[in-house]
Amino acid sequence: MTIGAALRASTRRAEALACLVETFKACGIEDPKREAGITLSAASGVSPIALIVAPQEPLGSAARKVEEFAARRAAGEPLSRIVGKREFWGLDFTISPQVLDPRPETETIVEASLRLLRDRREEPLSILDLGVGSGALICALLSEFVHARGVGVDVSAAAANVARSNVEACGLAGRAEIRLGDWTRGLDGRFDLIVSNPPYVPSADLLRLPREVRNFDPRLALDGGIDGLDAYRRILPGSRSLLSGGGWLMVEIGAGQAADVLAIAEQSGFVDASTDKDLAGLDRVVAARSP
Repeated sequence: MTIGAALRASTRRAEALACLVETFKACGIEDPKREAGITLSAASGVSPIALIVAPQEPLGSAARKVEEFAARRAAGEPLSRIVGKREFWGLDFTISPQVLDPRPETETIVEASLRLLRDRREEPLSILDLGVGSGALICALLSEFVHARGVGVDVSAAAANVARSNVEACGLAGRAEIRLGDWTRGLDGRFDLIVSNPPYVPSADLLRLPREVRNFDPRLALDGGIDGLDAYRRILPGSRSLLSGGGWLMVEIGAGQAADVLAIAEQSGFVDASTDKDLAGLDRVVAARSP
């Protein structure tokens, strides 16, 4: 039974949920029951609790949207892409096909920043986000460092527009500026904290990424060149002169890249370079300090 043949306005929520579970299971989606519940909730505009409390309610006019969402999810599109929203650090962000879908492991940068700058949370810090994308990192950091000001830079005009929208939606437009730019080129001034989640996937590995990433995240935000290190070779040397004395640089890294990025940090004149692990126990962030 196809989704389209099964869902009607009269279809009850419990029946729709069972159909989605069956469809997602057949498509090999991990944890199909959970995914079905989230998809049904998002498409029908009701809370997960409502699905439990009133399972016999008919879908009504939401049937077509449930059908559409389910078909797209079954094809591998992440639900965050389907609804155009993603939560990051407790904040809601609009995302588009032109920006990376911010993921929980990137919150490791925020955690590391809070740990290393814990004694400076009340200071008027200056923060730079290189490759700002959706604006998730700069917004999360400004929400924690409440007297800080931030600059976000991205080479993509479309991404910069998404970031500006999210900065405004988070109520941070008065403390953040989004610029078009190519990493550190043309920047001046001094920053207390520079962060970046750059493209770090080796070009040859792009086709081996999960389809949720390979087919829906922009290649510009993924492709790190032959060895995945192209962006670091530009970001680290360029950031060194932009950091104030004692300032910190934090960059997200991919699996197996810690030693190489630590070496680039040392060659670029940084000190006290170290790694932070994500919740899966993988090295996720390299942090390095300006002397």
